[in-house]
Amino acid sequence: MWLGVIRDVGQYVEGYDICQRMKNKTDVLVGKLKLSEVLEKPWTYLMVDFIMKLLLVAGKDAVLVVCNRLSKMTHFVETTERTLVKGLMRLFRDNVWKLYRLSESIILDWDLQFAAEITRELNIC
Repeated sequence: MWLGVIRDVGQYVEGYDICQRMKNKTDVLVGKLKLSEVLEKPWTYLMVDFIMKLLLVAGKDAVLVVCNRLSKMTHFVETTERTLVKGLMRLFRDNVWKLYRLSESIILDWDLQFAAEITRELNIC
């Protein structure tokens, strides 16, 4: 009895369009895992993000966080949510770039247009 029910459910799922579109594809291999690169020099590989929606203190309500991926040393720079790209680049230049110079890679969790503007402003500075 159960075997017949299982066959009927299987036939139903195979014929149901949404089930077929949502089904995981197991026949395509993604490829081999890539090992993480070994970081050798500090402050050449950075992660940059914001902490926002903080209480307003001395006119500042956000923090620019710049983290070194090798040592996890971090710079916290107070700012406001309304700071424009030029202002952010000045903060980055005055608090991080002047100490460690140009980085090889910066990981940003922002949209591409904002990241492009930041890159352009950093090259102009």
